Amino acid sequence: MKAMRRGGAILAAMLALAGGARGQDTQYSTFPWFKQNMILGPRCHAYPEPWEGPFSPCTEADQKAWLADVTRWRAERRIRVGLDPARYEDPRLAWTQGTFMQAQAMMEDRYLYDPATGRYTVDRYLDDLIERFGGVDAVLLWPDYPNLGVDARNQIDMVHALPGGVEGVKGMIADFHKRGVRVLFPMMMWDQGTRDPGAPWPQALTRLMIEIGADGMNGDTQDGVPLAFSLAAERQGKALAFQPEGVVHDEQLSWNVMSWGQYDFGFVPKVDRYRWLEPRHKVNISDRWARSKTDDLQYAFFNGEGWESWENVWGIWNGITPRDGEATRRVATIERGVAAFLSSPGWEPFFPMVRFGVFASRWPRDGRDVFTIVNRNEYDVDGRQMKVADAAGRRWFDLYHGVELTPERDATGTWLSFPVEAKGYGAVLAVDGEPDAAQRALMARMKAMTARPLASYSAEWTHLPQQMVEVAPTRPAAAAPEGMVEIPAGTFRFVVRGLEVEGANGVGVDVAYPWETSPRRFHDRQMAMKRFFIDRTPVTNAQFKAFLNATRYRPADDFNFLKDWTNGTYPQGWADRPVTWVSLEDARAYAAWAGKRLPREWEWQYAAQGTDGRAYPWGETWNPAAAPEPARGRAVDPPAPVGTHPAGASPFGVQDLVGTVWQWTDEHRDDHTRAAILRGGSAYQPQGSIWYFPQAYRNDQHGKLLLMSPGKDRAATIGFRCVMDAN
Repeated sequence: MKAMRRGGAILAAMLALAGGARGQDTQYSTFPWFKQNMILGPRCHAYPEPWEGPFSPCTEADQKAWLADVTRWRAERRIRVGLDPARYEDPRLAWTQGTFMQAQAMMEDRYLYDPATGRYTVDRYLDDLIERFGGVDAVLLWPDYPNLGVDARNQIDMVHALPGGVEGVKGMIADFHKRGVRVLFPMMMWDQGTRDPGAPWPQALTRLMIEIGADGMNGDTQDGVPLAFSLAAERQGKALAFQPEGVVHDEQLSWNVMSWGQYDFGFVPKVDRYRWLEPRHKVNISDRWARSKTDDLQYAFFNGEGWESWENVWGIWNGITPRDGEATRRVATIERGVAAFLSSPGWEPFFPMVRFGVFASRWPRDGRDVFTIVNRNEYDVDGRQMKVADAAGRRWFDLYHGVELTPERDATGTWLSFPVEAKGYGAVLAVDGEPDAAQRALMARMKAMTARPLASYSAEWTHLPQQMVEVAPTRPAAAAPEGMVEIPAGTFRFVVRGLEVEGANGVGVDVAYPWETSPRRFHDRQMAMKRFFIDRTPVTNAQFKAFLNATRYRPADDFNFLKDWTNGTYPQGWADRPVTWVSLEDARAYAAWAGKRLPREWEWQYAAQGTDGRAYPWGETWNPAAAPEPARGRAVDPPAPVGTHPAGASPFGVQDLVGTVWQWTDEHRDDHTRAAILRGGSAYQPQGSIWYFPQAYRNDQHGKLLLMSPGKDRAATIGFRCVMDAN
């Protein structure tokens, strides 16, 4: 009993101490770092329901009390976490403070790389962004996920596999730098199941970034990039910028000079915690699946931070609307024009405004002020907007519309009047005397830009149309050629779903078949199948060697071509193993030589499933004897010889459909992405993460592999089989 009382006393003392600690914290910063990276504004901005009491608009006193509280909290918090500003003062990292607009780009994007010419097209990519929304200051280039894990290549290998290898990547990055655009690459600390890099990740990744000339790295899924990465780069003489995706510990701001903002938006803006602690910290709001970017852009403008223009989301196009594009152009133009103000330590969020739903931040610098303003209402607001401090010689300019404002003075003070569109933006500049040349030029640009209201631009989102690549029929055969199986005509229900890890069931996810009006994840169609012939097993090394001997075939892009062969032939004892490290183009070349073609996806599935809708080629339940044993190590084992698992045969006698090697089928394209449908899965199952390329063992599942170049597309786990039409 005494021990219990003593324990209770200790607990009470701990709670008292905790209460004291809480008492030193701001009453507005109610969210700890691990739940939310935002600080709430004055409570008076919340509009109560009628039954909750009368609405009391915020007063100047309310705003001053709030500002004093969060300012005191900031000063104490910086001391508590030992915030070191050295990296923000490092001229090698100063560029981060001007990266208001950052694009995430898939390396497979056809605007960035032209598969027809085999060349990077940086100018085309950047010119398109300038035309649609004013361009970007930095780009995050994504070379690995969602393909990572299809075989044992790790995230470093994926960069080496890009067209031209390291030298090609260096040239591509140099092209971005010529246009004044900084370049980041991702880092996946969840990539622990593929090839061991042979060195600690901080050393291995920073060494690669320095070699290719990158400027920084984005920490995918990371709640703060560890200090070890900054130190590893600095020991090699390079200051790399690190940008974690997730919420950051406050002390990590000392070495994470950038981060993403993934916010829970509300009507009343919130203050970014990290920007408040260190106004030079660059946040880019990332909200990839949202189809309207108004919240992103308004929160960014209010906080003086940036936005992540992420449209190609793992090969799923979520393009911004014309209205959002024009809003981005205007926000970016102002932010770039007043960038020096937006890192001001005197930042004053929630500067008092007159109208409900209109919010502003004041950014003082060298005796001048900039105000960034957002109208969260769904209606235009005009007339008096803000009360300002009057002074002799002080002039006020509507930066957004590019005109000078005439203050209204009365007994209550000095007032500025100007319009702000519904869900729109405003900006005000206060100077003593004349604006400088740069400010005059900015106002001239904005005056021309805002002559047309945002409301006149379409806010309608549409998916990107997609086409399936046509496949020419073969010369028909009357009977099954050697090594092929006859698949009889019949009625077949083609039911399949894509296994993309992200995207839910939104329109645009996965692929569109010719009978569908848009890409979608779930597909279901009753099909009348014609008779055809299909290879009993995947094409083997011996069969592919016969093709090479007959044709002297050598692809123009031969990187990784038959990577597991030596001196032009396969290893001893591998004759009957499926050929791998062949691209879609290589497989098509073989098929054409053999008088065959690759199967349409529904042909592959019909041959595997028959007419009864079974889950696996052999039946309804998984049978371990019907497929190779999964390989869960970090290396890819060679595929089993064909015919090793006869229990896995389909109703028609087709073998090695599941778990031996992935098999090429159809290709789908839109303006930005090429992708191939893979069927059957492989034995390789890298462990440790849900983000690796998912296996598709069931008959009603398929994998979607993004295509870039043959050298990058080839994999240790992908082979193929062929079909032939019947007369």
